[in-house]
Amino acid sequence: MRRLAGLIMLMLLGACSTVDDLSPLSPSVSSSATVAVRAPRFADSKPHEWESGAPWNYAVHGTDVSKYQTSVDWPAARAGGISFAFIKATEGGDRFDEYFNEHWARTKANGIPRAAYHFYYFCTPAAVQARWFIRNVPVDRSAMPPVLDMEWNPQSPTCRLRPDAATVRAEMSTFLEIVERHYGKKPIIYTSVDFFDDNELSGFRGYPYWLRSVAGHPREKYGSHPFTFWQYTGTGVIPGMTGKADINVFNGSETAWNKWLRQNTR
Repeated sequence: MRRLAGLIMLMLLGACSTVDDLSPLSPSVSSSATVAVRAPRFADSKPHEWESGAPWNYAVHGTDVSKYQTSVDWPAARAGGISFAFIKATEGGDRFDEYFNEHWARTKANGIPRAAYHFYYFCTPAAVQARWFIRNVPVDRSAMPPVLDMEWNPQSPTCRLRPDAATVRAEMSTFLEIVERHYGKKPIIYTSVDFFDDNELSGFRGYPYWLRSVAGHPREKYGSHPFTFWQYTGTGVIPGMTGKADINVFNGSETAWNKWLRQNTR
């Protein structure tokens, strides 16, 4: 009877578990078909000494690419631990990444979940940029939600404009709403620490965030602001990819990742 009572208690505790899936995963958890390699640890040409919250404690890793990576050996990247990819599609209202179509087709052919992203240009109206993105990125229900990349670009040869925070947030809302209506998915916002602070994005809620933080865990740089993805390096080494690579993690366990994919790739 004691053994039976104990089993019943364990079942009840399991059914009532409040463990948050959005947390780093112990390496002991088994991998699933949608995770290339569980908790990979990539080489880095300029590694950061992580005091806490090291990225290799996260189960699911991915990358982001543009024309600067040129062609990628996606089977090798997946075998090395890449489970998802963000692919640059457009910039401003008239620039299209010449490697987008190749990356878009080959990631899908190799079973790598991917999303297209738009790099925002501050000298073109948001609505014009949204229409340009829509013109160049096909509707694909199997793709992850589209991404709006918001960061300052002081090296731009054609646009040094830095609008005030209220204008930035208003333009973001315009772009995000147009794109969401077209693709039927709530877009992801990518940003950096300085842009996040300068434009008071801590109060700009309602969207999943992909946060850049290469010198500390996001909780150290962004406080308690929620995030779905974290870009932890821009100097990583990924099999099948030439040069320095951006590497990201999904902020959750493999179970949470699989659930997120089911909800966002259909």
